[in-house]
Amino acid sequence: MESFDATMSGYFKPRHNWREATGRGVTVAIIDSGIETDHPDIAGKTVESVEARVEGNRVVFDPSTSGDSAGHGTACAGIIGQIAPDARFASIKVLGAGGLGDGQVFLAGLEYAIKQRYKVINLSLGTTKPQFFAPLHDMLDRAYQAGCIVVAAANNLPQPSFPSVFSSSLISVIKSEETDPLKFGFHYGEVIELTAPGVNVRTAWLDKGHRNLTGNSFACPHITGIVARFVEGYPNLTPFQVKSALYAIARENTPE
Repeated sequence: MESFDATMSGYFKPRHNWREATGRGVTVAIIDSGIETDHPDIAGKTVESVEARVEGNRVVFDPSTSGDSAGHGTACAGIIGQIAPDARFASIKVLGAGGLGDGQVFLAGLEYAIKQRYKVINLSLGTTKPQFFAPLHDMLDRAYQAGCIVVAAANNLPQPSFPSVFSSSLISVIKSEETDPLKFGFHYGEVIELTAPGVNVRTAWLDKGHRNLTGNSFACPHITGIVARFVEGYPNLTPFQVKSALYAIARENTPE
């Protein structure tokens, strides 16, 4: 397997042709509202589907056939599928109708994905509740140490949300008006580092339909799809290496 090229600038650049990769052999965990697994855009791509159930003081996950309760997870899967068409999905359902959910269930969903060792995790959700700052921070550290590459959406409102602000242990994304999914930006030193298309994005929706959607939630899976392309060529990439590669490519996208 080829290694990464170290450059004089101190970052890394992938040597395989990631622009032609398709995400083959990569499973992306989507922690969200579920996935409409028979949607024509993504049919046959979901290899695991579970949903949260609160049992006493703990959260357990059961095999799920309930599909998507809000459309949000299907939309994210559709975007990832456009960019990495051979990637597969693990649907971890933690949100109910209206895209609402409990913070403890969200935390349990992330823990489930880490324990299953899913290499790439899409988090187009978050919480602003301060009581989840510490447990989510610890969980993201666990993910980082386990080699899980977590991509998280920033809050759509001008208020910090967790875990997107934990930029040292994950890849955080905010929307841009760019339309080319491969032309993402990197704001080095900012809390939310990556920018990706997230305005009027056409993607899959419930009942085998489509919608044009705007929000950071839909910028996040653009970067997740790019990461799946990376991991196809380099299955053992660390989160640090992925972030370095994204930075290197973003510099090429926005030359000084």
